[in-house]
Amino acid sequence: MKVLALNSSPNLDKGGTALLLSPFLEGMREGGAETEVHYLYKMVIKPCMGCFRCWFETPGRCFQNDDVKALLEKIAASDIVVLASPVYVDGMNGVMKMLIDRMIPLIDPFFVVRDDHCRHLPREHVVQGKIVLVSVCGFTEVDNFDPLISHVKAICKNMGQQFAGALVRPYGSSLPHFKKYDIPVDHIFEAARQAGNQLVREGRMSEELLDRVGSDLVSREQYISVVNSSFQRLLDRANKLTE
Repeated sequence: MKVLALNSSPNLDKGGTALLLSPFLEGMREGGAETEVHYLYKMVIKPCMGCFRCWFETPGRCFQNDDVKALLEKIAASDIVVLASPVYVDGMNGVMKMLIDRMIPLIDPFFVVRDDHCRHLPREHVVQGKIVLVSVCGFTEVDNFDPLISHVKAICKNMGQQFAGALVRPYGSSLPHFKKYDIPVDHIFEAARQAGNQLVREGRMSEELLDRVGSDLVSREQYISVVNSSFQRLLDRANKLTE
C-alpha cells in the first residue's frame, strides 16, 4: 500500500502539523504501508491558470513547468493521500489550496451524474483510493475544523476518492509546552499512531481514536489565560526593541 503525505505547513517538520502527522505515518508503516512525505513549502507550486489546457490541448498534463507535475504522478499512484494542513482562517492554507486546484489534470472534462450530482470521472490511471485529513489549529474548539472537513469531503466527491476521516487537534502547536506543566500529552500521539495502523489494516479509523486525538487537555479558560500571557510577553519584548 502506497501512502503519500502532503504537509503544507511553513514550519515543515518542526510545526504542530508534523507533530500530529509523524505518529500517524509511523502507525501506517507499522501496518505495512510504504509512506512518503513532501513539504509543499519547499516546492515550486504555481497557481492554476484556469485555462483547461490540461483537458483539451495536453490531456492529463498541465503546461506549467513546476513541481506539481511530479506530485500529480505520485497522487495518482497512491492508495492513500494524506492532506496535512494547519488551519489559519477557517480552512486549509494557501499552498495546499493551490495544489488542490492544480489536481484538475487528474480528472476527465466530461460531466457525469454520480450520487445524483454533476461530477467528473477520474482518469483511468488514477488509483481509486482514500484521502485523509490531518490538521491542527490554535483555537480550543474542535468545531473550528468543520469548514475544512466539509471542504475535503467535497474534494473527495469531486475527485472520485473516498474520505477516510480526519485527525484534528485543537491548540496542536502547544502540545510540546504542556509537558512544562506536567500535563500528559503522549496519549494524543499514541492515538494518532493507532489510527494510522488501523487505517492500513482495517481500511477505517474508529471514532474513539479520532475523538482521543482531539480531546480536551485543559479547560478553555486555563488555555486562554496562558496563551494571552505569552502573547503579552512577546508584545512587550517587541515594544522594548522599538523604543
